[in-house]
Amino acid sequence: MKKFILTSLIVALAAVMQAQTIKTGAESLDEYLPLLKGKRVAVLSNQTGIIGNTHIVDSLVSLKVNIVAIFSPEHGFRGDADAGEHVSSSVDKKTGIPIRSLYDGDIKKASTEFMKDIDVLVFDLQDVGVRFYTYVTTMARMMETCAETGKKMIILDRPNPIGFYVDGPILDMKYKSGVGWLPIPTVHGMTFGELAGMINGEKWLTNGIQCDVTVIKCKNYTHASMYTLPVKPSPNLPDMRSIYLYPSTCYFEATPVSLGRGTEHPFQMYGHPNMKGYDYKFTPRSVPGAKTPPQLNRECYGVDLTKEPSIEEINKKGINLEYVIDAYRNLNLDDFFFRSFFELLTGRDYIRKMIKAGKSADEIKAMWADDVAKFKVQRKPYLLYPDNQ
Repeated sequence: MKKFILTSLIVALAAVMQAQTIKTGAESLDEYLPLLKGKRVAVLSNQTGIIGNTHIVDSLVSLKVNIVAIFSPEHGFRGDADAGEHVSSSVDKKTGIPIRSLYDGDIKKASTEFMKDIDVLVFDLQDVGVRFYTYVTTMARMMETCAETGKKMIILDRPNPIGFYVDGPILDMKYKSGVGWLPIPTVHGMTFGELAGMINGEKWLTNGIQCDVTVIKCKNYTHASMYTLPVKPSPNLPDMRSIYLYPSTCYFEATPVSLGRGTEHPFQMYGHPNMKGYDYKFTPRSVPGAKTPPQLNRECYGVDLTKEPSIEEINKKGINLEYVIDAYRNLNLDDFFFRSFFELLTGRDYIRKMIKAGKSADEIKAMWADDVAKFKVQRKPYLLYPDNQ
């Protein structure tokens, strides 16, 4: 009898867990297929745009949706191009649909020529929740294009894998660039669907124009959800540990220090051939998705983050500038440590200055506490999912 009760409880618990499984916007076909009927459709997506194991484009084609064009972001439609690599327009071999690249080393708006033959744009990209991840800029620029050309945009929302916290300074718009397009904190804690509503509501598009957007929401998602991405969003974010460390280690992109591109664990280490006092070493190699990584074929000494700290500690800490500060002090390069686009990533000029002045990570973090509090209030009307903050 006890065994039967235990088995029943396990079955019931499994049913509850199954019922609460997060469902992406793309999976709710019944909600958006009627909006595509009889329309000329363009899809902006990449390898992350999946319904189960099937790509969104393949699913819609099988359902007789008239897809006339595919738009691709940085890294290309298949998601295998290097960061910053020029991506050419081409044709999808499987469907024969033309692919229009929106990335040529910078994030482009779709041209009027691209837009004239479509009625509606379906947007389905997986974000990682960080301001300098370029898909945020891609969405904002396409909202502007759709607004200017009178086209409807449908956003198939996906969970933010680090949607459970907000951290970092709000971008000073004098540093607006492809890696920082909106006045939001570094870690914004919002989904694309929520951000789209905020872009419209705060009138962040040029001249305050607004885009006709319909968001197909996720099901069973909250801002407390720990969501594991089913597909890596770009070549150098291969797993969740890389994604969780990304808000803290991406700043090395604007320094001579390697963050592990060209290894099996990018964003999970940092080092340089001239760093002293470290036993850990690694050598970046030319690999798909990182053909010419920083410090290519040079033995680097530094810090291994592949096992410690724990995932819980990483997420509790949020943005951790201790890694950048450590490398800066070790190499003793003064301003030669910082590349010119360091501020494009950080979003403010005081961070470099405070690092040079010997301030701690906690002292720097205290500088943006008001920004975080302000943004949490500002974004509240636009949240589509229960918030834990």
